[in-house]
Amino acid sequence: MLVTKEQKIGRLWLKRAAREVLARHVPELTRTPHLSFIYKNMTLADYAASSHADPSWLDRVLGELEALPEAEARDGQTKDAGRVYDDPAEAASAVILGPEQAEKWGVFELELHGPKAGNPFTDVQLGAEFAFEGDGGGQAKRIVKVPGFYDGDGVYRIRFMPDAEGGWRYRTVSNARSLDGLEGRFLCVSPSAGNHGPVRVKNTYHFAYENGTIYHPVGTTCYAWTHQGADLEEQTLASLKASPFNKLRMCVFPKSYLYNTNEPPLYPFEGSAEEGWDFTRFNPAYFRHLEQRIADLGRLGIEADLILFHPYDRWGFTEMPADADDRYLRYITARLAAYRNVWWSLANEYDLMWAKDPEDWERFARIVTENDPYGHLLSVHNCLEFYDHSKPWVTHCSIQRIDVYKTSEATTDWRKKWQKPIVIDECGYEGDIDQGWGNITGEELVRRFWEATVRGGYLGHGETYLNPEEVLWWSKGGRLVGDSPARIAFARRFMEEAPQGELNPLPSDWDLPCAGVEDEYRLYYFGFNRPAFREFRLKPGITWKVSVIDTWNMTIEELPGLYEGTFSIKLPRRPYMAVRMVRSGKSI
Repeated sequence: MLVTKEQKIGRLWLKRAAREVLARHVPELTRTPHLSFIYKNMTLADYAASSHADPSWLDRVLGELEALPEAEARDGQTKDAGRVYDDPAEAASAVILGPEQAEKWGVFELELHGPKAGNPFTDVQLGAEFAFEGDGGGQAKRIVKVPGFYDGDGVYRIRFMPDAEGGWRYRTVSNARSLDGLEGRFLCVSPSAGNHGPVRVKNTYHFAYENGTIYHPVGTTCYAWTHQGADLEEQTLASLKASPFNKLRMCVFPKSYLYNTNEPPLYPFEGSAEEGWDFTRFNPAYFRHLEQRIADLGRLGIEADLILFHPYDRWGFTEMPADADDRYLRYITARLAAYRNVWWSLANEYDLMWAKDPEDWERFARIVTENDPYGHLLSVHNCLEFYDHSKPWVTHCSIQRIDVYKTSEATTDWRKKWQKPIVIDECGYEGDIDQGWGNITGEELVRRFWEATVRGGYLGHGETYLNPEEVLWWSKGGRLVGDSPARIAFARRFMEEAPQGELNPLPSDWDLPCAGVEDEYRLYYFGFNRPAFREFRLKPGITWKVSVIDTWNMTIEELPGLYEGTFSIKLPRRPYMAVRMVRSGKSI
């Protein structure tokens, strides 16, 4: 095998014989599986330089690897292309069930009972064309192509999110005779209360639901909450219902990391970690459970920010062959794209995904966008190196701060650089564990939230308080115990009361960020500074109503009288203060 010292350990790890060599010489790869991606991201030379191995280590490893056979394909590859399904049934003979009506932006689902011989997950292709007819007349005003999927036990499903009221007709398309050419109609009725449609980007830097209702993402993170069993998952939903959060970052695959060592109740594929997974056969029960929880979030008005890949894995889902990755993406988009509260995040910390190359992420984005006819929001999240958010498929910037201390202070610069909404999904977590990312105070998390807000972005929450059960909110969910959620709820009201529901940066002094609308509304934030007063120099001829806000103690003091031009405001010498100015005659 041709090997150089600059090859990544992870790329060699994908080959069985090379893996056996590396497991002997790099025991950390198996001894600490929740951190093995760190070593897999290293080159052989990097590892030799960073370890305490003797000087001959690199030569010995290279010698053993070079002695391996050259032609060893990546294990487990299977191909779906070119499969022909032998369906002896008559054309369009399958049983098809579907409702007569569905609400706008709801989930219209067709259930088809068809063949189950062979492997329908790979052998059967299924989809439908939905034609909008409006008030009738039989003329299609628009056609939407939707993929279907196999749900096990001879059951197939096609899910569609209608976006226009009126009549729709459909016709199935399949390489299985019995599933091909089935036709029907349904009526799309007005949306129910609370159904505003999917979230879209608005005015470059902000968001709104499709019906125009303003949406401010106030997010939190529970990576593995859907893998904890019914009792804890219901507790998480109850906590979310009582919280200010309207977006939840969550993983599709289970997670293996600190305080995350339990096995999930279900797995996404048939097989096992010990005997190997059959990446050609999905476990429908796993995905039914996931979509149930997405629907639960939707009923609470919470967007499900779905993380499609992540590096914290001990089961082998991070290192699936390329065709398995692609098949998984097509399957999950076919199952879930019709849910209006879904966002796609290609990865949590994509740059730690040692088995993926840059071109993989671009391919993944293409697969998701091609199989999602509704254009849900799509992003990719970083650890140490930002993704190129200027890519046209990236709808918004999902950011983890890459500096230990600086977080949301760069929000305005990121807005200028990428010209897209800035969502700082990971700024550090309120908690007390021994990891630097997981032990900031509630005060510091709220400070970062306000900094992002007045600089024109959005910041997400997380919580990592240790407890004997090791049920930390950031991964398993459960109960919120921190100090920040109540203060974030208080801050959210200022986002919602801003003119047109948007806070954009305004020119201000170098040490005092400000957001709002020029000559109408101004919101200043002092952060950890604690002045006794502040002098403001504003345009003469405009009078302002002024309020002093304690963002931590959650108080608003409306000052008497009106202010104009240059004036001084007395402040209480406490950190985390803000000043709001509203032009007199304007209401909030």
